[in-house]
Amino acid sequence: MQDLINIFVKSIFVENMIFAYFLGMCSYLAVSKTVKTGVGLGAAVIFVMGITIPINYLLENYVLREGALSWLGSNFASVDLSFLSFIMFIAVIASMVQLVEMIVEKFAPALYGALGIFLPLIAVNCSILGGSLFMQERNYSTITEASVYGIGSGVGWFLAIVAIAAIREKIRYSNVPAPLRGLGITFIVTGLMGIAFMAFMGIKL
Repeated sequence: MQDLINIFVKSIFVENMIFAYFLGMCSYLAVSKTVKTGVGLGAAVIFVMGITIPINYLLENYVLREGALSWLGSNFASVDLSFLSFIMFIAVIASMVQLVEMIVEKFAPALYGALGIFLPLIAVNCSILGGSLFMQERNYSTITEASVYGIGSGVGWFLAIVAIAAIREKIRYSNVPAPLRGLGITFIVTGLMGIAFMAFMGIKL
């Protein structure tokens, strides 16, 4: 249980997708103009990462890596399909994003309209693919650990986009120099938040 808590906390704060690796910046910058759209996209990212990383874990361990197909028989013990990892991971992500898009369009049409093109673009959000590749690199021992990592990474991305959206809403009423208005001040604030999140690296987990 303690290991799962460590993975969860680490993926949110220490290894935050935005502030530690700056992955998924395109959606982060484009959809963070209001808290409402930030919450909507952040929740969608949590759902997609929470589903795709466990599925990709199963694919990696029971289909793709060398010897993963040994459950089919001794003849398949030497088969190595790891060269298909990227395309299989992306296929899983794209199908899950399509599912999310259909659900949001059905039950929250106003949010669907506000998110616009950036909802289907979750499929090419590098933080989603990055989560699966980090899972592969860290070689988690169980699907539970992979699932906790996926949900934690999604929560970390959610916190990042909601925080910057709240700041951007307040910053509209500030006297920001003209050349820095919009993306300029957003990049500066993101950099400062990234430096602030570096403090979590001192946490002993």
